[in-house]
Amino acid sequence: MNKRFAALAIILAVIGAVGLALVLRPRDLERIPTDPAAIALGEGLYAEHCASCHGRELEGQPNWRVRLPDGRLPAPPHDGSGHTWHHPDRQLFDITKHGTAKFAPPGYAADMLGFGETLSDDEIWAVLAFIKSRWPKQVRDRHTAIGEGRP
Repeated sequence: MNKRFAALAIILAVIGAVGLALVLRPRDLERIPTDPAAIALGEGLYAEHCASCHGRELEGQPNWRVRLPDGRLPAPPHDGSGHTWHHPDRQLFDITKHGTAKFAPPGYAADMLGFGETLSDDEIWAVLAFIKSRWPKQVRDRHTAIGEGRP
């Protein structure tokens, strides 16, 4: 009888731990929001903090794939023509918050500084919501599939 009780207690503990982890997961692990309020907030923040490098229409800088004389790459586009959508939500958040250099290979020169001291986590998610809202549906769907681990 004690073995059955112990097995049942273990099963219930595992189920409880999984349930608790799902309920108490940190906000910053959630997907990019899709609500209109987040997108509107993100649009204004993008214009203020991102457009000077990445373009008002998310078009990036000219020849963004060609290194400049100093070895750095121009700011890439964040529209559907760029590579932003190739990265999962969490990676986009981390790069925006901490800057590119933290995640790049050693010696990689990057101009993208982190906004962790300028924008709150919710504001960063809102900027990403605005960017994602501007992608064509096909690109949004592919980005969602990437985030879910699908090809």
